[in-house]
Amino acid sequence: MWNPLSWVMEAAAIMAIAMAHGGGEGWDYQDFTGIVILLLVNSTISFIEENNAGNAAAALMARLAPKAKVLRDGKWSEEDASVLVPGDIISIKLGDIIPADARLLEGDPLKIDQSALTGESLPVSKHPGDGVYSGSTCKQGEIEAVVIATGVHTFFGKAAHLVENTTHVGHFQKVHIQKHISSLSSYVSQCFLCLTLKLNLAMILLQVLQSIGNFCICSIAIGMLIEIIVIYGPQQRKYRVGIDNLLVLLIGGIPIAMPTVLSVTMAIGSHKLSQQGAITKRMTAIEEMAGMDVLCSDKTGTLTLNKLTVDKNLIEVFADGVNQDMVVLMAARASRLENQDAIDCAIVSMLADPKEARAGITEIHFLPFNPTDKRTALTYTDAAGKMHRVSKGAPEQILNLAHNKSEIAQRVHAIIDKFAERGLRSLAVAHQEVPEGTKESLGGPWEFVGLLPLFDPPRHDSAETIRRALNLGVSVKMITGDQLAIAKETGRRLGMGSNMYPSSSLLGESKDNFASVPVDDLIENADGFAGVFPGKYNSNHRKALIQIIVYFLIIYVPSEHKYEIVKRLQARKHICGMTGDGVNDAPALKIADIGIAVADATDAARSASDIVLTEPGLSVIISAVLTSRAIFQRMKNYTIYAVSITIRIVVGFMLLTCIWEFNFPPFMVLVIAILNDGTIMTISKDRVKPSPSPDSWKLSEIFATGIVLGGYLALMTVIFFWAAYKTHFFPNHFDVRHLHGDLHGPPTHEESKMLGAAIYLQVSIISQALIFVTRSRGWSYTERPGVLLMIAFVIAQLIATIVSALLSWELAGIKAIGWGWTGIIWVYSIITYLFLDPIKFAVRYALSGRAWNLVVDKHTAFINKNDFGREAREAQWAAEQRTLHGLQSADMKVEKHTFREINTLADEAKRRAEIARMRELHTLKGRVETMGKLKGLDVDAINSHYTV
Repeated sequence: MWNPLSWVMEAAAIMAIAMAHGGGEGWDYQDFTGIVILLLVNSTISFIEENNAGNAAAALMARLAPKAKVLRDGKWSEEDASVLVPGDIISIKLGDIIPADARLLEGDPLKIDQSALTGESLPVSKHPGDGVYSGSTCKQGEIEAVVIATGVHTFFGKAAHLVENTTHVGHFQKVHIQKHISSLSSYVSQCFLCLTLKLNLAMILLQVLQSIGNFCICSIAIGMLIEIIVIYGPQQRKYRVGIDNLLVLLIGGIPIAMPTVLSVTMAIGSHKLSQQGAITKRMTAIEEMAGMDVLCSDKTGTLTLNKLTVDKNLIEVFADGVNQDMVVLMAARASRLENQDAIDCAIVSMLADPKEARAGITEIHFLPFNPTDKRTALTYTDAAGKMHRVSKGAPEQILNLAHNKSEIAQRVHAIIDKFAERGLRSLAVAHQEVPEGTKESLGGPWEFVGLLPLFDPPRHDSAETIRRALNLGVSVKMITGDQLAIAKETGRRLGMGSNMYPSSSLLGESKDNFASVPVDDLIENADGFAGVFPGKYNSNHRKALIQIIVYFLIIYVPSEHKYEIVKRLQARKHICGMTGDGVNDAPALKIADIGIAVADATDAARSASDIVLTEPGLSVIISAVLTSRAIFQRMKNYTIYAVSITIRIVVGFMLLTCIWEFNFPPFMVLVIAILNDGTIMTISKDRVKPSPSPDSWKLSEIFATGIVLGGYLALMTVIFFWAAYKTHFFPNHFDVRHLHGDLHGPPTHEESKMLGAAIYLQVSIISQALIFVTRSRGWSYTERPGVLLMIAFVIAQLIATIVSALLSWELAGIKAIGWGWTGIIWVYSIITYLFLDPIKFAVRYALSGRAWNLVVDKHTAFINKNDFGREAREAQWAAEQRTLHGLQSADMKVEKHTFREINTLADEAKRRAEIARMRELHTLKGRVETMGKLKGLDVDAINSHYTV
């Protein structure tokens, strides 16, 4: 083990074997051997557990290995990039990290980001026939390519191989610096996956280890200094006696197991997260996930199922001579039949046979979707040899193509808004003839054919998950590219609120509506933003940003919407999580405290993220939050325990030495340390209750709690020693033998050994029992510990009890005290334990204003909106709900129950709304009424003309 705590323990070993040899005394072999054994035990456990953690990390990283779409045996399949061979046909599309050197086949040019290889800051265009390099990222386009090199034979692999085998030594290299760097680089490249976990782990634990380690070392140093002054000053005691007492403080005060416990806890927690569908790439993300209070979530695929459906009866037709079936067919022709996205799959599945999309036509050219054009297009020739072009995509983009845009724009927008009010997205379809007969020609005028409504139903667990998130103190903000009306409708259905704004409010374009609200307040208090795209701002946006600078004194101008939201939330001291799946989400994922790549995210998004989800939905994230808080709670519990034990050992034994010149045998401190370490190792798998609110390292709280608890335990040890050493209380009342017969003289050699055994048992019992107090937020006896922790505690205390009661061990300097004294010490320790919980609550009350077990459940993450009419609206709404439910008036209520009543009424209202929504979506009557509303029909008039 290579850390300051182990260095201090190694110094203690040197002190035992070197400095103890003096004053006519022999070598202190037993203490030296015991310290070495303690170091070996901790090192062995650390090696085994960290090796297991390294293997687990390698297995996790293997699950994130790059994938590639490969054409084999005439079928497309997803394979690991490592199994590619030259000659394989692969598919490259937006967001993919190119898995091997390849040559592009027929298709449109790609935009490739080669900055990682060549240093070029801007994407470069690659045309059919050009080569692309492994490790570069596709920024635009879609094409097939043939693999020409893999592994060490790629451009990147050859460069790495050349660097590794360089033997030239320059003038500066003659001092061997470069040689060492090259050797280290080679080693790291071979062991990268296993070391990633440990390097990241060192980053998160470094500050905590340093702070707590420094505190413990300083406490021990102060205690040793006081002992040296007292022992060799007023007491004038022997040299060897002073060394032995100093060894007691050194051995007992150092939390030697802390690095191992924290690293093992983190590694085991990371493995548990992976089992829940969240693979941790950066270990610090676990700590940040525990403290996350804002989650910016995508709508599609995270809050919704990402399984689009189209109601053919609601399709709006704009072209003459075209019916709804023809609109679907044109949309299907503008879709891919292989490697489909969700929209392509929904459209093509509406056909009786997917092959109908290409029946009777010859495909000439397919334009894939890209974030700039926001549409796809197919150029084809029909059976008569005439060339046509169909396109589907965002309504605004398709509308801009139409030759009669001015005539139909009002109707198109009205239908889009009508769809959006019901939570339906719109997909537009257009058609044109290409009389020139070439795919490069512009063609004739575009005809706007129709609008299709797309419905992406919310996940069944999203509403409950959002409610759980709010109760956990995590504010969920919906960030979507859909229309504002769709976002509000989705928010209403999920119970997350409809306080949402268009992305223009971020850019200052809606200045008239939001002039009185600073942008930072708007972002912090919003439930979500609609029309948010991660693309670059245009010139109009830049002008708007200049206006923001003038009106709101903002000096930072980001280049992306999501990036902007995250930065402003972080500026308000929020720990912000961001979900994403596309290549353009990468900047926001990178800047977020916790970047979360959702299931089926692109390679670029995964590369930029901290956590990669293998399961869809928001519930995976909330489960990860709970698990992260449990992991963090285990580490926090141990650090409080470690500080308490250091104070308890240092203060307790220092007082015994300085007041009564009592010499506790150093070897028994080693026994206490070994048994404690064996017990405390199980805390990494302990059953804990996660914090109900975002948590983080609060060193002041850790030190304050540790000092008070440790000081109390030290005081109780001193009181017990005083009662056993300076009084006859226990022999007179419990008929046990005297541990100090002559109260006015020094104890005999045998009495000193018995006192050592008694103090050993008392310290051992209460020190290990302390972990049950620090691991609990409430009363320790109400929170059941883990089985392993309980078994380890019982075994350790069984050993300590037998050793004290029955074992007379000359080497260790103790003598059996019998079962009478053993029972007294157990009863005394239990009484001491009963006061630990109240002391813990008192400290927490003093620090936070209330004890942790008295914290009232919060129904919202944070509320600081400047809404001055809110109280009046809530009172009016509550009165309406009372009338609806037949409840008594507000005047008859006790004032302190008002908010509880409002919460109850809100839950009832939400439940009624959810029942109404389910009836609307899942009954024939509900669907008929919904279709009638969308068609603008008089539902009341037709109610009597259908039967269910």
